Amino acid sequence: MTDTTIKKVTSATSPKGEKGQKYLVSGKSVAMRLWEDEAPTSSKTPHSNDYETVGYAISGRAELTIAGQTVTLEPGDSWLVPADAEHHYTIIEPFTAVEATSPPARMHE
Repeated sequence: MTDTTIKKVTSATSPKGEKGQKYLVSGKSVAMRLWEDEAPTSSKTPHSNDYETVGYAISGRAELTIAGQTVTLEPGDSWLVPADAEHHYTIIEPFTAVEATSPPARMHE
């Protein structure tokens, strides 16, 4: 039987994670989250995740560093962080982005 369930999540009432992310809709294989007006930072702690992340910058600027490679993320840019890749973000100016994770990131991450 085909799953025809529709899910709708309103970001204004979405659950918020410990790092400030808003959890949006999620399915069996992918989940979305919103980083909204993230404040500038000197650098966040390098970390890795057991899921792949793709993102899209809506506003502001940030730098993403993976394995010694750094790219600047600006409005309209999209990016990929492979699963298990150690990485970190440096927020240059208030940054808003949407990310999708596969498999879905869990609520506490």
